[in-house]
Amino acid sequence: MRAHPMVCFGNAMTRPITDRCSFPSTLWRAMRVVGIDPAAVLHMAGLPGSVHLDPATSLSTSQYFAIWKAIKALASEPCIALKIIKAGDSTGQQPGFLAGLYAANFRDAISRLLHFKSMVTSEKIWTKEEQGQWSMGRDWPFATEPEPSLCIDLAFAFMVELGRRGTGRRVTPIRVQYTRDRAGDEGLEIYYGCKVHFGARHNSITFANEDLDIPFPGHSPEFLELVTRSVLDAFAKLAGEDTVVDRVKSAMKRAMATGRPEAAAIASELGMSERTLQRRITAEASSYRALLIEARRERGLELLRNPSFDINAITSMLGYESPTSFYRAFKEWEGVSPGEWRLQRGMDRGI
Repeated sequence: MRAHPMVCFGNAMTRPITDRCSFPSTLWRAMRVVGIDPAAVLHMAGLPGSVHLDPATSLSTSQYFAIWKAIKALASEPCIALKIIKAGDSTGQQPGFLAGLYAANFRDAISRLLHFKSMVTSEKIWTKEEQGQWSMGRDWPFATEPEPSLCIDLAFAFMVELGRRGTGRRVTPIRVQYTRDRAGDEGLEIYYGCKVHFGARHNSITFANEDLDIPFPGHSPEFLELVTRSVLDAFAKLAGEDTVVDRVKSAMKRAMATGRPEAAAIASELGMSERTLQRRITAEASSYRALLIEARRERGLELLRNPSFDINAITSMLGYESPTSFYRAFKEWEGVSPGEWRLQRGMDRGI
């Protein structure tokens, strides 16, 4: 057996493993297409209903898993993963998937897809090659429970879909293994085209090496370089700006909808004591109160740009006790009322 190293593209950064995940906006859009309301998902997951509006929102592994479990619970059919993939054709696929379609072959496409995926979640991807077969699985170092079944299904089905669309052939895994027990998964077996083994030690998917080496007719080095560079630069920018201040404000925004973000709760979410949190904020020349004001202003402007939210909804999402309090704060931020701000931008709904 030999390990198959992940490919490193361009100036890709080495990202330290931290308990941080993000949920792509493309998936939230796909949820709507298949009839699942993001707000209902977040409510069931115990998260603020505005999380789906900001794809840069940082989630812990437990929060990320809670979202997937909620989606599964709200789905009307067992093989919802396949519908979500299909919905991506109309709502937009994830960058790693799109880049993979222009790769040289299936192996190259998988490497790119997994590379991009590892940059936005805390998962640790492992691969191995032996006897002409290539297998892949993943572990979650910060998880306190098994990975949700839908999360696994979608990851494996995305890989199969990538191979089929890229090669133009019905690429079929040799083997798919799940740690869970069988529960209405016949549709997945039909889709994979192979037997699914349940009650296994690890979740994994295996392909024949000869399938990985099938070339992609749509291979475009120029377009592939353009897409890859764009995505990596975006990740590099986010990583460079990921200060304690940024993390605190992100946590504050998540906590707003459930009340005033308290320092003790924010510190606990970020894995540090309240005293340490205050000290690190001070080291970056700020204060907790100043960050809360900044976070509310940023979130308030984001919400106002969405005409589907009226002033009462925004007031609630920002944790203000009344619309009057929000009006007063907004006037201090922008010098105009929320309604005037929207009118200046041709948005007069909901005020």
